[in-house]
Amino acid sequence: MSATILMLLGLGGMALGYFVYSAFIARRVYGLDPDFETPAHAYEDGVDYVPTNRFVLWGHHFTSVAGAAPIVGPAIAVIWGWLPAFLWVVIGTVFFAGMHDAGAIWASVRNRARSVGSLTGDVVGKRARSLFMIVIFLVLLMVNAVFAVVIAGLMMDFPSAVVPVWGAIAVALVIGQLIYRRMISLPVVSLLGVIALYALIAVGPAVPLPMPDQVGGVSGNALWVLILFGYAGIASLLPVWMLLQPRDYINGLQLFIGLIILYGAVVLANPAMVAPMFNQQVPEGTPSLIPLLFVTIACGAISGFHGLVASGTTSKQLNRETDARFVGYFGAVGEGALALAAILATAAGFASLADWRGMYQAFGENGVGAFVQGGAYLIQNGIGLPEATASTLLTVMTALFAGTTMDTGLRLQRYIFQEWGDIYRLEWMKKPLPATLLAVGSCLLLAFGAGGADGSGGMIIWPLFGTTNQLLAGLTLLVICVMLVRRRRPIRYALVPLCFLLAMTILALLTQLKGFYSEGNYFLLCLDIVVLIASIFVAFEAASALRRQRREMLESPEA
Repeated sequence: MSATILMLLGLGGMALGYFVYSAFIARRVYGLDPDFETPAHAYEDGVDYVPTNRFVLWGHHFTSVAGAAPIVGPAIAVIWGWLPAFLWVVIGTVFFAGMHDAGAIWASVRNRARSVGSLTGDVVGKRARSLFMIVIFLVLLMVNAVFAVVIAGLMMDFPSAVVPVWGAIAVALVIGQLIYRRMISLPVVSLLGVIALYALIAVGPAVPLPMPDQVGGVSGNALWVLILFGYAGIASLLPVWMLLQPRDYINGLQLFIGLIILYGAVVLANPAMVAPMFNQQVPEGTPSLIPLLFVTIACGAISGFHGLVASGTTSKQLNRETDARFVGYFGAVGEGALALAAILATAAGFASLADWRGMYQAFGENGVGAFVQGGAYLIQNGIGLPEATASTLLTVMTALFAGTTMDTGLRLQRYIFQEWGDIYRLEWMKKPLPATLLAVGSCLLLAFGAGGADGSGGMIIWPLFGTTNQLLAGLTLLVICVMLVRRRRPIRYALVPLCFLLAMTILALLTQLKGFYSEGNYFLLCLDIVVLIASIFVAFEAASALRRQRREMLESPEA
């Protein structure tokens, strides 16, 4: 099949979802009100609560939730064939992710921009809140620790990406000053930022900066991990307008240009889908398509991490409530477009089926590598860019997304510690600096305590990220459902995704449980059992909370 036709079908389906379905849920389900005073205005402090232009906020939200996951997940999932991955990315984006992301923003904005974990105590119950906060902490711990390893690996493997990746931070700092201090118009600033960013990408291959294998007895990979967490800790304390917003906004523009280049290369080269539609010859050890497809792709369709960003940082910067549709739903569409690009690059970016099978010899390997190699092949054949330049472009794109996710993830982890300080009345923990030190310390403890001297400890528990992340999405949808019932709004548009996610998560956990037992991996086996119990608890808590709300409605029909 032609990759161009598949691209048009996928992008067309997502566009239809945004222009038709998102307008419906914004009006009929969430009832977004342009006159509602958002927390960004009610609690404006110039640090975390900042009313923000919706295009800038979309850039922050999109690049924060994107990271490397919507690339890695679909790139791994094509091992089952490109059709299942394609269908779930498109359907999941339109009916699951958009509803979830916009709903998380709405739920938080209607509750003083509290995180979805914190407000669960009021909406669902204290037991659910305790579970939610633990699951949130676990997901953030995994995301921060693993993305540090991913970026460090990219810096070690592609030294040509070092200058563009770190130079982008300097560009973002300048952009923040131009927007908020010099009041220069957004189109002018956008143009200057994109030119600077792509100039850095062009310079990167000419001035590679390789990290030595050992520096003072510390491995190069471990040193990058330490540098990254030091940077992320500082960035999480800065006002959002100074670095987080402009960095994410410029990265969002860079992604769109990168996607235009990649999609343009697909149109010009018009390659065939080399990978099989359904792969009947999967490598030994590959788990079953159902339910693992839905937790492997995760962020490429629906992700609980999106709810953390939506209710953690995005809701504090929303200028008008109606912007939740553009920022949340269209942010999900952007991520779906990135996941679709990953499918095209990894399923059509090889010269032959034999080359494709050579890349996919084991489940879970070569996700980023397949995307960079396949994407560079398409760009070289479609547009004519040298393969080294195309590889640098895609590597920088992946590293920048992972970096912005780390920035936001560590800030969110700081918020979690501060909310714990508020819940348990620990005044010292409510302060930004101690909370940040606890966030960085917990990540480093996992990275080096569990992973040894190279800082790769997060990879040990990464196999459970997909299921834990989808459990988190289920908890967010549960909060949304209860709030909709209280407001006598239709809930089936959130309830169906909730039920489907919980079913697939529980099945995936049972499948993984068998695999961990067979491998003798008792650490992950125990963690799997904990997450499985939590998933079953959420299912019962969902039924109980919705039944309770329905009973209260029947008892007070005039409410």
